[in-house]
Amino acid sequence: MDRRSELGDFLRSRRARRQPEDLGLTPLGGRRRVPGLRREELAQAAALSVDYYVRLEQGRLRNPSAEIVDAVASALGLDTAERRYLHNLARPQRRSAPAGSSAVRTTLQTLLDNTTVPAAIYTKRGDVLAWNPLAAALIVDFGELPPEERNMPRLVFLDEEVASRFVEWECKARDLVSQLRMESSRTPNDESLATLIGELTMRSPDFARLWATHPVREKIRGGHRYRHPIVGEFYLRYEAFSTPDAPDVSFVAQVADPGSPDEEALRLLASWTAQAGSVDRMNAQLSR
Repeated sequence: MDRRSELGDFLRSRRARRQPEDLGLTPLGGRRRVPGLRREELAQAAALSVDYYVRLEQGRLRNPSAEIVDAVASALGLDTAERRYLHNLARPQRRSAPAGSSAVRTTLQTLLDNTTVPAAIYTKRGDVLAWNPLAAALIVDFGELPPEERNMPRLVFLDEEVASRFVEWECKARDLVSQLRMESSRTPNDESLATLIGELTMRSPDFARLWATHPVREKIRGGHRYRHPIVGEFYLRYEAFSTPDAPDVSFVAQVADPGSPDEEALRLLASWTAQAGSVDRMNAQLSR
């Protein structure tokens, strides 16, 4: 990722969302060639000289202060995730890419195996490191895929069967792009991440379209409506957890609201998954 190019594109995209009136400014005269705030108006709102802001937007400032970046973020009305993203781009830190090991600690794997709702362990770039049978039944049998294909962005954008599981596919797709955007700013030297983004940009017009809008978000909780061929449509909420010694991976569990039709659908999925597992184990024993 070209940090300077990304910084300029991001700031321009966020300037386009704001109007001078939003900041209590009188619009500058003359014809507006682009929507939103002009550079001069943003510089005024952030109490910067126009030349200084232009150099910031062009990525020509080596290390602007946190206060200056915060002033620009406030003028643009950025939320917490967007503000962090702007700091990552404007004030890059030396961060190494996450370790490429797919090993999952025994305690986490045991917790996963004993979780009675769909659960899986993911990296920040969406690699699926481990999962329980319910997660496989809900989305796809990850164990049947080559390790390099066990990646949620790749599956959601390139696998029609997986994409069909999400009733509100656009929301799921935007969430994944937002997470990749944030991770690309945090670890710009991650070659595996750059390869993934390049592949998805080339192979998926939808990914390229969403990537160009510069969505930024950090999702630690939320929900999705699923469309399952066995139990139909139902809604699950999710929570993502990370441990202090492994901040680059997340344990994600999905639950249904107690007493809801969604809970009944999840119970039916669990029953179907258990029966399918029993049949598989029986066939494996018979084949020995």
